[in-house]
Parts: sequence; C-alpha cells; structure tokens
Amino acid sequence: MASSFVVGEHFRNKVTQLLERGDTSMPEALKDDLEELLRGPQPCVLTFSTARKLKKHLEDNGNLFYLHEFLEDSSLYLPEVIKPPRNPELVARLERIKAKLANEEYDRMTRNVNTQEISRNGTFADFGRQVRSVKAVMVTVFNFLVTVVAAFACSYMGSQYLFTETAARVISAVIAASVVGLAELYVLVRTMEGELGEP
Repeated sequence: MASSFVVGEHFRNKVTQLLERGDTSMPEALKDDLEELLRGPQPCVLTFSTARKLKKHLEDNGNLFYLHEFLEDSSLYLPEVIKPPRNPELVARLERIKAKLANEEYDRMTRNVNTQEISRNGTFADFGRQVRSVKAVMVTVFNFLVTVVAAFACSYMGSQYLFTETAARVISAVIAASVVGLAELYVLVRTMEGELGEP
C-alpha cells in the first residue's frame, strides 16, 4: 500500500524556491524534513505525513503554490512487498493434506467400480470359464470336421482299387464319411451327457 510519493525535479525546484523565501512561519520539523529531502539522493521519497504538513502550511499562509503544483511530476511510491519465506513444516503438511484429499476424491469417484466385473452379468472369472467352454466346443467341431474330411479322402483314394468310375468312388467315400461322422456324433453326445451328469 502506498505511503509516499516519488518526487521529481519540479518538486525539488518548488521546495527550493519556498525555502529560499525564508518563510518564518514554516514549522522547524517541516523545514528539516524538506531540507533533508533535498539533500537526499535521487529519486526523492516524500512521505504522506510530510506532504500533509506542507499542504497545511501552504493553506495557512496563503502561499502562491499549491500542493498539486508541487507534485506535478511525482508518482506514488509502491514499496516492493517482500514475502516471508514459507515454513517448510507447513509446506510439507499442506502437501500431505493435498495428497490425502486427492486420494479421497479418487476413492469417491471409483467407489462403485468393481475391477473384477466385466459387465452386469458376470466377472472376469465367469468370462474365462465361458471362453474355455467356447474353446472346447470349437476344438470339438474342428476335430469332427477334420475326421469326416479325412475319412472322405481316405475312402475316395482307397476306392480307386475297387471302382474305376469316379461316381462310384464318390458315393463310396460319402458313405464312409457319413458312417464315421455318425460314429463321431454318437461319441460326442455320450461325452456331453457324461459332462452334464446324465447316464
């Protein structure tokens, strides 16, 4: 907060003129303050209290000078605010409080989140079991198809020694593949019944 003026050459000239007039009604304290101000280094700093005393003296004696004329090239003196060093204990405590508040905010935001839950219907463990059962079904279907295709290929290649016509070879291969496919289905159904606990 400002408590003084930084005065320029205009102020110094006016005060010099005022002091040279040899005004006897000027209080000694004011005269000493003004002389000290003129002797001091540039820039001069005029306190508000000295400025008030000078204004009062000028008004009381009906001088030709007014205070605003003295302060034409002056400006407010705003001293630099020196911040005191922060207490390290206080800084550490504030950091702990900030971290605690951040953790509480995070806990509040994630309160209703279940890391095990993948959807509303189950957890990751349920999903893993489902993936394993789907994998087992896929392997069984692939095994079934490979077995039927292999039976068809073996029958088709082996029937060339029995039949010379292609149609007869294809029919015999389809019959052999159908028999193998039905046998595979029977074994598959019996296995599934065993897994489900049925006799």
